Amino acid sequence: MPIPLKQNLKIGSHLLRQRLKGRKYYPLIVEIEPLFTCNLSCPGCGKIQHPTEILRKRLSVDDVVHAVEESGTPMVSIAGGEPLLHPQISEIVQALVERKVYVYLCTNAVLLKRRLDKFTPSEYFSFVVHMDGLRERHDAAVDREGVFDTAVEAIQEAKRWGFRVTTNSTFFNTDSPKTVRDLLDFLNDELEVDAMMISPAYAYEKAPDQEHFLGVEQTTKLFREAFAGKRRKWRLNHSPLFLDFLEGKRDFQCTAWGIPSYSVLGWQRPCYLMSDGYVSSYKELVETTDWSKYGRGRDPRCANCMAHCGYEPSAVIASMGSLRESLRALVSTH
Repeated sequence: MPIPLKQNLKIGSHLLRQRLKGRKYYPLIVEIEPLFTCNLSCPGCGKIQHPTEILRKRLSVDDVVHAVEESGTPMVSIAGGEPLLHPQISEIVQALVERKVYVYLCTNAVLLKRRLDKFTPSEYFSFVVHMDGLRERHDAAVDREGVFDTAVEAIQEAKRWGFRVTTNSTFFNTDSPKTVRDLLDFLNDELEVDAMMISPAYAYEKAPDQEHFLGVEQTTKLFREAFAGKRRKWRLNHSPLFLDFLEGKRDFQCTAWGIPSYSVLGWQRPCYLMSDGYVSSYKELVETTDWSKYGRGRDPRCANCMAHCGYEPSAVIASMGSLRESLRALVSTH
């Protein structure tokens, strides 16, 4: 099952509490970037383009715990950079798991096999391995040969150790419905990962490669054709409405406040794809950001964005507002 029932119930109760309290802005998940340093130079990313003094910074265990407790999030996604390079990453994960926060640790898996013994399997914890295609495509996406095979071996080893393993795949304008289906079939049927996340490539401003991001029409065409007759087969870690959105069947306004980003620079506004300044507290982020300015049709930088950080929360909130969609989401994730 892509999402354990206990996790679904916790997220649902979290959303219900926010509604009952009349809160307009609240996190579905917080993205934590405890460092920007990485051991790869992916052309579609660019975090390592930060100056040296920024790349040397690290969030402490206390920094991360404080951010999570301040925001009240039930889930975190630990990204970067490469989190496994952080000397305290296992302590960060353990501190959050002890607080019964669901933790997704994103990694390129280059170091994963060597770091497994630092972690303990838990229902609250999952590794998220970046997989952007089968061997040739993935190695090109990360600009290093052999990384695909390393990642596959690491996933298999992590599964043997009893860890939950999710994958995260970004698709570009060089992809086709076949390359999408081939990768998802491989991850679902051969590697048998617990769940898969997908995203159209978004125009991250620091990325060295600015030529292969997907436009809205390209995105909806790609996923509509890739999903045809096969969407129910895959263990996709997304709400059905978000998958409808990727196919162009539904549209939503961006809710960037649903997945805020906290890093060595502070709380980033409005999301981790755009840098309109940083603030020192979650309260300041929520109260001083004009959220109505962002999203497709509002800010030209958002024109081609269909990223999960803005639109997955929109889809989840829409699902909660409909009994039919709530049942559909429950059935699709179990």
